Amino acid sequence: MIVYACPGQGSQTPGFLSPWLELDAVQEQLAAFSEAAGVDLVLHGTVSDADTIRDTRIAQPLIVAASLIAADQLSKRAGRGPDGIAGHSVGELAALVGAGVIDAETAMRLVGVRGRAMADAAAQTPTGMSAVLGGDENAVLARLAELDLTPANYNGGGQIVAAGALPALAALAEEPVRGTRVIPLQVAGAFHTSYMASAVAALRDAVADVEAGDPQVTLWTNRDGSTVADGTTALGYLVDQVASPVRWDLCMASFAEQGITGLIELAPAGALVGLAKRGLRGVPTVAVKTPEDLDAAVALLNGEAA
Repeated sequence: MIVYACPGQGSQTPGFLSPWLELDAVQEQLAAFSEAAGVDLVLHGTVSDADTIRDTRIAQPLIVAASLIAADQLSKRAGRGPDGIAGHSVGELAALVGAGVIDAETAMRLVGVRGRAMADAAAQTPTGMSAVLGGDENAVLARLAELDLTPANYNGGGQIVAAGALPALAALAEEPVRGTRVIPLQVAGAFHTSYMASAVAALRDAVADVEAGDPQVTLWTNRDGSTVADGTTALGYLVDQVASPVRWDLCMASFAEQGITGLIELAPAGALVGLAKRGLRGVPTVAVKTPEDLDAAVALLNGEAA
């Protein structure tokens, strides 16, 4: 069972879409995606600087567009898609496309709404996020509760992302739990927490007229790592997830229980393969960062990987 993992964050560096634009039909694809999302993806994926593409309004559409392009290229080259798919955070939009729940342009319209709404919500109160690496999970969670911080991402492999008020995050960094490292993340606010309530409402309005198909491959949800067989339910989970924790740890546990034989992280890849190397030891992985990685991914898809 080969699974695609769609990132919620990745190695989106300035110009990262440039090599993809050299492939047939990608320019036209990105033009359509740009119109749907209300973001100039060609400009921001090729020319814009690091600070610009970190903006939530721009970063989220760029990430989803890159994943969709990579998935499309893989299908054309391999003659098949994955057996299952999951997305981390905003990556769930690309996963819904890969599972056949919604089409690509609908996903790009929704990610435009999501990015703008989350940026607006973040602007209401100064908040942020920090990765907590290592340590005892119970001790980490107790410390976060003490500081009124939320465990926004349970990423597995000994990584929890804390989110909340900036002074509380500073206190966590100054007095970390024994055996942990605290790394501030370059994000605009406390995503996947109650601070995002207004963004949930905006996205719920945006999905109201979307007709969802049922998944055609195994689809996992960040909600609790379970699989979802109903498209309308999957869309509802996608909306709620904006203000609730990402349980990627439970997704990886479910991958293991279902005996996956390979994991391919779509562009802009890197973060989820890194987690899989710790949380899914022995499972072959490929990170599709550039078109040069497509051959290795096709080999894994078709059972030809070394």
